[in-house]
Amino acid sequence: MDSRNVREERRRLLEIIKEKSYEKREVTLASGRKSDFYIDCRQTTLNPEGAYLVGRVIYDMIRGMDIDAVGGPTMGADPIATAISIVSYIEGRPLPAFIVRKEPKSHGLGLWLEGTKNVRNGGRVVIVEDVVTTGSSSIKAVKRVEEEGLVVKAIVAVVDREESGADNIVDAGYDFRSIFTKTDIVG
Repeated sequence: MDSRNVREERRRLLEIIKEKSYEKREVTLASGRKSDFYIDCRQTTLNPEGAYLVGRVIYDMIRGMDIDAVGGPTMGADPIATAISIVSYIEGRPLPAFIVRKEPKSHGLGLWLEGTKNVRNGGRVVIVEDVVTTGSSSIKAVKRVEEEGLVVKAIVAVVDREESGADNIVDAGYDFRSIFTKTDIVG
């Protein structure tokens, strides 16, 4: 894909995030921190155009990486990993998706990861996230994935809130990338 299309896709994705996912209001984040704004990327990733663009842009970001699958912590990563997987199939380099549970399934096989039959033991993966604040949920997901025998090559977020998450992930020894930052969205 030429760089002009990539720029246009990123521009349009930012418009959708600002329209559907950004709210200026008081909230308590998953990290426990208080914030005067909220970014709910699910409003974008569950929108047909938003899902496609997230999948397309992240696929372009990871295209040159030697990886076998994409996945991340449920529930924010579920539509992202699926969108990337679909785009990768269309592009002729299929990447299966997987989901990291918050806790193991209480029945059946008691799995922490779903979709692992599509990824071999030792498979190289990218963890995807919707929004990174402190990076703690990303790092928890990475640890769980590594315990299951997969090798994490990078963590990619739709939005980095610029609140230490990127630094914490890098300090933990992982490559971190994001499509957008808080500054891109809020100004």
